[in-house]
Amino acid sequence: MRDDRIEPQWIEAFEAVLRLCKAQPGEVVCLLAESQSRPLNIDLAELAAHRLGCRPFRLVVPTPRQSAPVPVRSTGASRALQGHPGALAALKASPLILDLTLEGLLHAPELKEILGAGARILMVSNEHPEALERLVPLPGDEAPVKAAVKRARAAKRMTVTSAAGTDLTVDMAGAITAGVWGWTDRPGTIAHWPGGVVVSFPRAGTVNGTLVLAPGDANLTFKRYIESPVRLTLVDDHVTAIEGSGVDAIAMREHLAAWGDRAAYAVSHVGWGMNKRARREALLAYGARDTNGTELRAAAGNFLFSTGANEFAGRFTEGHFDIPVFGCTIALDGEPVVVEGRLLP
Repeated sequence: MRDDRIEPQWIEAFEAVLRLCKAQPGEVVCLLAESQSRPLNIDLAELAAHRLGCRPFRLVVPTPRQSAPVPVRSTGASRALQGHPGALAALKASPLILDLTLEGLLHAPELKEILGAGARILMVSNEHPEALERLVPLPGDEAPVKAAVKRARAAKRMTVTSAAGTDLTVDMAGAITAGVWGWTDRPGTIAHWPGGVVVSFPRAGTVNGTLVLAPGDANLTFKRYIESPVRLTLVDDHVTAIEGSGVDAIAMREHLAAWGDRAAYAVSHVGWGMNKRARREALLAYGARDTNGTELRAAAGNFLFSTGANEFAGRFTEGHFDIPVFGCTIALDGEPVVVEGRLLP
């Protein structure tokens, strides 16, 4: 890993993404961060915005106290704003927001209000800029993700199978589906960089079957690869059993039990990665503080399975697992979109 100093190619990466977000000379750009955000990324965002003639300003709020009963590196939703009226006023007055908080605003309770004011929000995942540089989105990334979203929204049923033993069924009726290609250029929308993923938030009681995690899959909450098989049984979109004798199964059982919250066992979202430049093995290259694992979420052909908060099913919790599962076949109404981990055109 290179030293944490400003590199010109990293400024250029931020500049390229700002251009895709249609940042304009004279436009106000809010750099939203918290006290534990990566300072290097804040500096890079500010310098890139200045290069484009924008008017950036920093809005830094304190990282909130740890309230979880377990060590947490990922909850899937930022708590940094805490409904702060001054911060919200500044955000709603900003046409473009670069979200540099640790978790991102995607599931934050304040998001609807901010988007309602017309802001466009780009979540910059809490990755080392070396990873962001490799994963600068390209204009051609948009169309395939939009096409995948259209297919998922039209589907009535998703099935996921694998040689490892996965046999999962998702009733897609009423599911909310969204896609991210790495930038946002329309008011009232949010995206994240790195991008290249389509996810569906199923309605309550619509996910059933078995999901088997095999060696080489990843538990991004723990920032580690699965080393021994874990068998999850799902009934009415809740994990009812976690079978396995290795450390992966033991840690998952103990982690979920510690929350004392049934919603932590529920399905948050399901989907698949579409970014062919994202690398499955990236966790091997970065320490836990240098990656948020977004690259693996977007890696082409992975089945992205997540437990925890799902506002569309009326569930809210900080208990959260994000698990890219590789080697699966994913089909919508019987038509495959991924075959044995290979993304179809």
